[in-house]
Amino acid sequence: MIEAMACGTPIVAMRNGSVPEVVDEGVTGFIVASDAEAAAAAVRLTELDRMRIRKVFEERFTARRMAKDYVALYRRPIGERDRLRVGKRKEGRSDGMAARTQTTERAGGSQLLADQFHGT
Repeated sequence: MIEAMACGTPIVAMRNGSVPEVVDEGVTGFIVASDAEAAAAAVRLTELDRMRIRKVFEERFTARRMAKDYVALYRRPIGERDRLRVGKRKEGRSDGMAARTQTTERAGGSQLLADQFHGT
């Protein structure tokens, strides 16, 4: 479905799996429940704007967009970990954790991502 949208091609699909999350009814295609509905929808495909379908694809499904969404998801637990570290530092914790947190704050958080990946 996403590949079709990338080409500006409208979609006719049965309401199964991810179809309702991917197809914007009446914008990028039609969601149907039977072969008869699919045939009727096929006749209506010319009503849909192929440029709009491509634009929706660019807004929702490009690699850049999806990567940004993944980064935002990964930053949530990292941000929570930072808040916990700052709280512990304010409570007088004196081990290396507070110093590492300060260093990563100055580094723009990239080290935090590496720490999270390596489990440290």
